[in-house]
Amino acid sequence: MVGKGTHVPPGLNSIAIPTFKNQTFEPGIEVPFTQAFLREFIQDRRVNVVDRAEADSVFEGIIKYFSIYSVSYDKSGFVIEYQTNVILDLTLKDRTGKVLWEEKGFSETRWFRASSSGVTNDAAKQVAIQETGKLAAERLRSRFFYNF
Repeated sequence: MVGKGTHVPPGLNSIAIPTFKNQTFEPGIEVPFTQAFLREFIQDRRVNVVDRAEADSVFEGIIKYFSIYSVSYDKSGFVIEYQTNVILDLTLKDRTGKVLWEEKGFSETRWFRASSSGVTNDAAKQVAIQETGKLAAERLRSRFFYNF
């Protein structure tokens, strides 16, 4: 099929993606990032996403850094937009633990609008985290399949 070329080594047919490790102060950020990567690899279908016990390889992620900065303000000095930054280390290992592929220090940035309601800001922040995870997963899936 068009767009399905790959440079994955022979014998790599299945992959497990365990929950990412969170080394940040943002509680629960590992869940939307892990889900984004799972979704991306499942939809791609070049390798089967399976349980760790059945997998040829394991795709591990570490969220090394996450931050939120206010980047724009209204005339009254209230924040109207925030920026999120995340840095990930990702590694693909075979069953023996040998590193097959690695991407260290990968970063992704996302912006989200603030509002006068704290609840809305928190909801917008969660959406921004999910979107950041989704964009990172899309970009890294491409690198994964073409940079072996």
